[in-house]
Amino acid sequence: MKLNMVPSSTGLLWVKLGIGTFFKQPLALGGLFFMSIAISQILALFPVIGMLVALTIVPATTLGMMVATLQAVQGKFPMPVVLASAFKLGRERTLAMLKLGAMYALGFFMVITLAGLLDGGEIAKALGKSGVPTPEIVRMPGFLAALAVGGIGYLLLTLVFWHAPALVHWYAMPPTKALFFSVVACAKNAGAFAIFASAWMAVYLTAIMVLSGISSLLQLGTAGGLMMLPLGLILTTMFICSIYFTFRDCFVHTEPNALQTPHTD
Repeated sequence: MKLNMVPSSTGLLWVKLGIGTFFKQPLALGGLFFMSIAISQILALFPVIGMLVALTIVPATTLGMMVATLQAVQGKFPMPVVLASAFKLGRERTLAMLKLGAMYALGFFMVITLAGLLDGGEIAKALGKSGVPTPEIVRMPGFLAALAVGGIGYLLLTLVFWHAPALVHWYAMPPTKALFFSVVACAKNAGAFAIFASAWMAVYLTAIMVLSGISSLLQLGTAGGLMMLPLGLILTTMFICSIYFTFRDCFVHTEPNALQTPHTD
């Protein structure tokens, strides 16, 4: 395996492939994503420890969705057990994935702590309760600055870990080495990732505007607002499906039969 540089236009292709793959197995992929959310919500019922565990398994869950995407591309129906793929290749890789998860959890708490220095920890309190800041919290001095710092910090954390779960799982890389190559791959293909992010923003905004227009036209009222939730779940599942293709194309796979799937336009 070695790093690969792709044209900037590949970012748009990744979006198209993510959307197209979702429609190959919409029930399976949508169900798996919903299941991963449900697991996180159940863990969140246990203060501190539950959130720590939920954060620790984020890389493993991401890897599970990547494996599910690969299976969908191959014409298979991904089953729920695919979410545990990260723990099925032996003790060494399981421990490596758990270490990666612990590093992710640490990074997340560092971002929240840094943001908390600016708003007195209100963002962290909101995440620990309803997940939505109240109007009073939004009006507090320092909240917007903390939100910006937290958002940028989380974006950087996401980019650092972007390819790492796949590198640990498919290429048995140690967590630190996987993080290094993840960062380098994203940096070398910054143009493609910029197009990728911009295209997904356009997809989300367009879908929301269309649904809002239909809701207004048909005077759906509250029902129209409730439809935003399943729309968000569908779009996010499509986005997660596209992550697999970013990994596949950012690396040249030299192992026989390793991640070899058709590059369709």
